[in-house]
Amino acid sequence: MSERLDLASAHWSPLPDWVKALARACDETSQNQVARRLGYSAPVVSLLMRNAYKGDLRRIEELVRAELMQERRDCPALGEIRLTECLHLQDQAMHPGSPNPLRANMRRACNACPIFRKEDAP
Repeated sequence: MSERLDLASAHWSPLPDWVKALARACDETSQNQVARRLGYSAPVVSLLMRNAYKGDLRRIEELVRAELMQERRDCPALGEIRLTECLHLQDQAMHPGSPNPLRANMRRACNACPIFRKEDAP
């Protein structure tokens, strides 16, 4: 194993696959680079690996799955898309206001999707 993977394994039981991916990415590059890529600070990444983060784990898990694990989702409107694209479309759907017909169609599709983060919507 590696330093950060050992650290995460010592604090999580069982070790979630996304935390494992986070630790491996930190070992491959640096904790600072991974944090920047996810839009968080290095101390947050450290807390995550120690299972001590008190914030929204679900959101960070989505970001790790999208950015580091390159996961894909089945979109009801577009078919299979990258999770990063799915999250971006969800963010747009939660902030209506554009008269763009494509955006309006995606807003309807996202609101009907079972993985849409409805509790985050205004």
